[in-house]
Amino acid sequence: MAVAGGWRPEQTHPEIAFLGRSNVGKSSLLNALVRRKAFARVSRTPGRTQEINFFEINGRFVFVDLPGYGYARVAKTKRHEWQSLIDAYLRRTSQLRGVVVLMDVRRDPSDDDLALLEYLAELEIPTLVVITKVDKLGKQAREEAVARILVTTGLDSEQVIPCSAHTGEGRAEVAGAIVDLLEAPPWQKPDDDQ
Repeated sequence: MAVAGGWRPEQTHPEIAFLGRSNVGKSSLLNALVRRKAFARVSRTPGRTQEINFFEINGRFVFVDLPGYGYARVAKTKRHEWQSLIDAYLRRTSQLRGVVVLMDVRRDPSDDDLALLEYLAELEIPTLVVITKVDKLGKQAREEAVARILVTTGLDSEQVIPCSAHTGEGRAEVAGAIVDLLEAPPWQKPDDDQ
């Protein structure tokens, strides 16, 4: 069962949050993971997700779709609101098991991407990095792009999963990594050290 928009589930189920630049493919990945085309709303317009959406999955766990960041046409005040919303969610949820950070294979990591990874590392939140839209590049261009992302972020190849929501490549690996996160204890109690 999936419920979205305006609803906050009781914090009894483990939660996995999804974060990434606007138009990186969060909704498409969510749809691919649950094998439903219209599970999460997919838009061609970046910046469409402007609130936190909670999707309860089979009464067992919750996927949390956080607003995308870095879209230039969104007013700075709105972007600041999103940052505050994301920060409040990450610091106050009691059931967060980890964060899935998405990066588009066709884009070099932005300052926002790097700041997000640093922020999650500071909070010591378990993080899975998924490189999306790998079907959009040929084999050599894709390998070069993934290598650039690894160098720029300082991540090892074992820390990222190349994925295509369109072809399904990497879906099983992402799902398996999420299962591992779901089986871990919450990363913190709400408002720890505050």
